[in-house]
Amino acid sequence: MHNTPDVGLGRLLAQRVLLAPHNRAVTFEGETWTYADLLDRADRCAASLRAGGVMPGDRVAYLGLNHSAFFVAMFGTARLGAIFVPLNFRLTGSELDFIINDADVHTVIVDDAHTQVIDDIRPQLSCTRFIGAESGRAGWEALAEILASTSPLEEAAAVKADDVALIMYTSGTTGRPKGAMLTHGNIAWNNINAMNAASFGNDEVSLVVAPLFHIGGLNVLTILTMQRGGEIVLHRTFDPGKALAAIETHGVTNMFGVPAIFLFMSQQPAFDTTDFTSVRLFLVGGAPVPEPLLVLYNDRAIPIVQGYGLTETAPLSSLLLAEFAVRKVGSAGQAPLYSDLGVLDEDGNPSPVGTRGEICTRGPNVMAGYWNRPEATAEVIDQQGWFHSGDIGYFDEDGFLFVVDRLKDMVITGGENVYPAEVESVLYNHPAVGEVAVIGLADERWGEAVVAVVALKPGQELTLAEIRDFGGSQLAKYKLPTRLEIIDELPRNPAGKVVKFLLRERYQDA
Repeated sequence: MHNTPDVGLGRLLAQRVLLAPHNRAVTFEGETWTYADLLDRADRCAASLRAGGVMPGDRVAYLGLNHSAFFVAMFGTARLGAIFVPLNFRLTGSELDFIINDADVHTVIVDDAHTQVIDDIRPQLSCTRFIGAESGRAGWEALAEILASTSPLEEAAAVKADDVALIMYTSGTTGRPKGAMLTHGNIAWNNINAMNAASFGNDEVSLVVAPLFHIGGLNVLTILTMQRGGEIVLHRTFDPGKALAAIETHGVTNMFGVPAIFLFMSQQPAFDTTDFTSVRLFLVGGAPVPEPLLVLYNDRAIPIVQGYGLTETAPLSSLLLAEFAVRKVGSAGQAPLYSDLGVLDEDGNPSPVGTRGEICTRGPNVMAGYWNRPEATAEVIDQQGWFHSGDIGYFDEDGFLFVVDRLKDMVITGGENVYPAEVESVLYNHPAVGEVAVIGLADERWGEAVVAVVALKPGQELTLAEIRDFGGSQLAKYKLPTRLEIIDELPRNPAGKVVKFLLRERYQDA
């Protein structure tokens, strides 16, 4: 019989308390909890959930902005061997209705700002219990009262590495959201991969401003920092000025964000005077980091590690370490230690160097599958165990991955494939361009037209002729925009990625 270790989230917290009970675990809005404080709250939450009927494998959901109660709920759920479902707080009632019932959620824990959206759909929900994360409004139990009146769980459930810890719903390119089942092993191995790629101390202070319901916010640096026994400095939402101030105040050592987060921080007047000496690395994901932004942070001696990944891969599929950031600008890096990275052709064979194919990942970080969707699972995880990302990329001669684009975002104009990311990275350097998104819109002549949607820098102006002239020296003519649209700001999803289908809808008939 194999003695496989319990790598569960519940045991992680208990072991941290055994090793360093008085280490600072979470600082949120002026209050700091040690690991012992957090375990005590999590175990009181777990005992109450169990008394309310939550059994191993049952689903407990959390809806709200970033809050220390998120960790109480997540670890409390894990201590029972139940499954935690973080919900996207930007969704509408009908979208939440679908996800909550799809996951057959037993108990839902919700912050004050989002109890109303749940109350509006409450009659049709599967839930049997409604807990307010902050206050006990009418029809809601208050989490604080539950914790005060419940004795801690006496014995936590043992979990196996392949037991599901989280169901994280991904928007998906088509149809309804699908719940990616991430196991305790997926989470642990993702962080073992990250720890082997970059050095992390046991004194990390991680500033968390990205939403915790998103895999980037939760499992790029947050749980990793807790595995190391470090401190999470949690912000309810991202505010660039407050983020800069927190870096100084708390001696922040690491932070995850999408490029937009670091762009907005760099545009703050306080950026030039902020003391970054505590920072060991910023980890950026969600899109390639434009070279001007890399240079800006490099000039402040801040190492930028870039990652590529998906919810389904927990999420790290590749990492570009800081020492390669400029030499391999635009690259998503290399496979982590314990995962495989492939670029496969349509027959599932490796594509030659420099040849585009579908980016695939295989390893212990790949999800168990989609909740209740065996057909959808079979579509993305093949017989060899490769997870098919739906992204297009290639390897260079040194084995570095370059992500070219989403399959679905590719523009086909006059029979030529245009990858928006390539065009965007050129146009981004125009002095008037603050942000740019390139989309394809139906065109009678070419099938699709290349359209640039630009948010200008303050006080700037731009014409189509100017941007075509600017891009013409670096891009084939068929890749240049034939239409320019000026917008105040690009629409982004909670992960910070530009939502291109909204732009296509807005400008298709304009």
